[in-house]
Amino acid sequence: MRRDELLDDYARRILAELQRDARQSLQQLSAAVGLSVTPCWKRLKAMEEAGVIRNYTVWVDRERVGLSNCVLAEINLARHSETVVEEFEAAVRACPAIVECYSTTGQADYLIKVLTPDIRAYDDFLHNIVFRLPGVTGIRSSIVLREVKSGAPLPIGPARRPADGAR
Repeated sequence: MRRDELLDDYARRILAELQRDARQSLQQLSAAVGLSVTPCWKRLKAMEEAGVIRNYTVWVDRERVGLSNCVLAEINLARHSETVVEEFEAAVRACPAIVECYSTTGQADYLIKVLTPDIRAYDDFLHNIVFRLPGVTGIRSSIVLREVKSGAPLPIGPARRPADGAR
């Protein structure tokens, strides 16, 4: 199935609805997007098979589970050899406290989001994890005071129409 067929307006409505509430039944979902159950289910399955829908998950309130300290940290590596990068990224993926990691341009090589119970636990995290990661030469930490926007759904708008004359 071509991308423009896969992500038509109905598929985009399905994605928006699932981001709003992934627990709704297929009947509720199909009614919300204006399709009967079978076409809705077919679009859903096609998006799952194509990897557009990667997973169904739950948003947990981090503070209610004891992770009140959130830190955004910029990390720089000494070298950017393939081996150092692969080892660093594997170590990051294996660390549960690092919940997000981005390879970036600019002053930092990576930006990570770290969740810990408190600042003391973050200090332990720095000394026992980050400072031991392969190739790390520097880290700049910013403590999050308040989350203004977090976990927002992707801004999936209507399908783009081809320009006049384009096919």
